[in-house]
Amino acid sequence: MKVKVVSKILESNERIAEENRRVFDINDVYAINLMSSPGAGKTTLLERTVELLKGEKGIGVIEGDIMGSDDAERLNRLGVPVVQINTGGACHLDANMINEVLDDLPLEQIDILFIENVGNLVCPAEFNVGENSKVMILAITEGDDKPLKYPLMFQQSGVLLLNKLDLAPYLSVDIEKIERHVTLLNKEIEIFKCSAKTGVGLDNWANWLNQRLA
Repeated sequence: MKVKVVSKILESNERIAEENRRVFDINDVYAINLMSSPGAGKTTLLERTVELLKGEKGIGVIEGDIMGSDDAERLNRLGVPVVQINTGGACHLDANMINEVLDDLPLEQIDILFIENVGNLVCPAEFNVGENSKVMILAITEGDDKPLKYPLMFQQSGVLLLNKLDLAPYLSVDIEKIERHVTLLNKEIEIFKCSAKTGVGLDNWANWLNQRLA
């Protein structure tokens, strides 16, 4: 019975996700589902990304958190439209949550929409929200065992941003091991090593975004 209920939930989510995708396509919006564990640096990366692309591209953000709005306020100060979703306990955003806030965004002015998912390495990967691409961030401070412990998100994502590279001299983490295991799980994934704090390596990320928008 439990399997049947879960199947129905995912099927319903897929239908709404397709509706979201149609809305994005009609408005020429490229939507990115940005996922990571808590503290990996999603919001800092978005701040840097806005700085890199603002003025050239229209940017919008949907901010997902269980509670609070600190991250949304940080991004709103950069002058981009931001909508906050508080899940109240759910460990991920789903397609219906996204669908309900699309009217609150000026989609006709947005070229790229970042959907910052709830910090979690498990649930967000299971729920399509209508995005064009899934992108995940893994901070090297999380250790080199995460790809094999939490394979689904690495398998589902098109891009992996290995963040907090500036801390590498102070850690015993094996970055090559992370890359090797990620590639075993997903041969198509693109891996960018970067530091959202210092900006190192973000030019590759910006180039990838510009290629998608082209």
